[in-house]
Amino acid sequence: MGLREIAVGGLYLSPLLVYALLGFGATLLIRAGLYRLLGANRLWYEAWFDTALFVIFTALIAYLSSATGNV
Repeated sequence: MGLREIAVGGLYLSPLLVYALLGFGATLLIRAGLYRLLGANRLWYEAWFDTALFVIFTALIAYLSSATGNV
């Protein structure tokens, strides 16, 4: 168990970069859904909310990938 580099075309990438990209994509999807449901004026402190969603999703993806041993 541990973080291993991911080889993409001979270039080694940090697994945290992949987790962050997946977390960013999940954040965009959830944010778009919430804006459709609630509207933009219902979310206070939008920048803090977006940052918190990004951190939560990135941490969740990192935890799940370390628990299963896969990316």
